[in-house]
Amino acid sequence: MKQSLRILRGTDNDVLHYVYEVDLPSGSSVLDALEYIRTGSVPDLMYRHSCHHGSCGTCAVRINGKEVLACLTKLEDFAGTIPTIEPLQAFKHDKDLVVEPGSLFRRLPKDATKLRISEWFGGIATTGSIAAAGGVANTGSEINRDPSHEANVARPGGIEHFVRFEDCIECGACISACPVTKQNWSEESLEMLPFVGPAVLAAIHRESINNPERREEMLELAKQPNGVAACEKYFNCSRVCPRMVAPGRHIEELRKELL
Repeated sequence: MKQSLRILRGTDNDVLHYVYEVDLPSGSSVLDALEYIRTGSVPDLMYRHSCHHGSCGTCAVRINGKEVLACLTKLEDFAGTIPTIEPLQAFKHDKDLVVEPGSLFRRLPKDATKLRISEWFGGIATTGSIAAAGGVANTGSEINRDPSHEANVARPGGIEHFVRFEDCIECGACISACPVTKQNWSEESLEMLPFVGPAVLAAIHRESINNPERREEMLELAKQPNGVAACEKYFNCSRVCPRMVAPGRHIEELRKELL
């Protein structure tokens, strides 16, 4: 299939949109299109990518104003149109579709665990495992999941519970989508930041659950003026999250705990 793409090129001092045409098989992703362009006539096109299957978060961009992962977004979604591809907002813009993600990484809780107790027990979310995971079985986010579609596999002997990686892949989509973080979020000074951002607060909430001994420490971070109180409840963060982390829900859970 042939598809044209309008891509932002350059740095903040010299930005223009260029239109490129690709010819790729049906089912190809926007990231496939970027690879096609870069390995063809535009070898200096800059963008971030790694896993190509929605696990690393590095290819997050804005397409027609909405934050998405380029590797999970199909070209067919834009048939008959010319979509505009731009870098994430709020972050420091380097060049083309590349932003500096370090401002997010530096604000996440220090030494936070990347593993969590799984909600699933032999394919069924048990009361104990759900409590350990920090929520009630339901649908719609990582806090609320419906286990009915899971295969009922037996738990291996001697295994008390399963563990898995945290759902957040630190892609920055929620930071870009949040109207509040657009206000000088790339500033290096954490204290002067108007709002630490949804990804950071979601990580703070998860760390308070994963490591209860750090709960007070995490709540202390959450109650800072640029923490939960600075969230204006737009919930754009939850709408664009590619992994259903629902940062807005995490922020509201923290808000309840701080009352």
